[in-house]
Amino acid sequence: MVSEKKEHWFTRIENMHPYQTMMYLGMFGSGLIFLFLLLAFLGSQASFSFFSPLYFPKSFIVSSFVLLASAYTASQIVPHYRLDRTEKVKQYLWATLLLGLGFTGLQLLGWKELSANGIDFQGLPSGSFLYVLSGIHIIHLVGAMIFAGKLISKVQVCEKDEIKNLILLSNPFDQMTFQLFATYWKFMDIVWIILFFTLMWVI
Repeated sequence: MVSEKKEHWFTRIENMHPYQTMMYLGMFGSGLIFLFLLLAFLGSQASFSFFSPLYFPKSFIVSSFVLLASAYTASQIVPHYRLDRTEKVKQYLWATLLLGLGFTGLQLLGWKELSANGIDFQGLPSGSFLYVLSGIHIIHLVGAMIFAGKLISKVQVCEKDEIKNLILLSNPFDQMTFQLFATYWKFMDIVWIILFFTLMWVI
């Protein structure tokens, strides 16, 4: 029974497209990086407990709601793709991209708030980890936004031609790319929410 389950698990991996395998491995690796950094932050916070609630940037709070909104828009992309609604797919891609840009801008404002309250990258380790954790998350999200831009460009080209549009909506590879984008974006949302609530709880 155990061997059958193992066989089935390996079969699923073997049947994955290389892009899917790369993305899932990348997500796993990124998850480990965030986990180790978060544990290091918690360790440094125990040693240098100098934060107060006033030091938590308000921009980080607002940006979290923006990212939650983007989780909704990203979740609508694949369902509309399956319903052959190219225009809706493009709209939700744009909405997700713009919300991602808004989140990034608010994160940078959060850094300014930290600096204004005497917490900079050169200071105590626990303060530096705030910049590192949010910065690495931004870098990952920028990659997703570049991906969104490429998908938007592809949709805009295809929607002008009925044949290209039909190929876009019926091609399994294109469906997979939209699914990968939505999955990765949700992953980045989950990572930030975990970071956000951990930071709120500790600080």
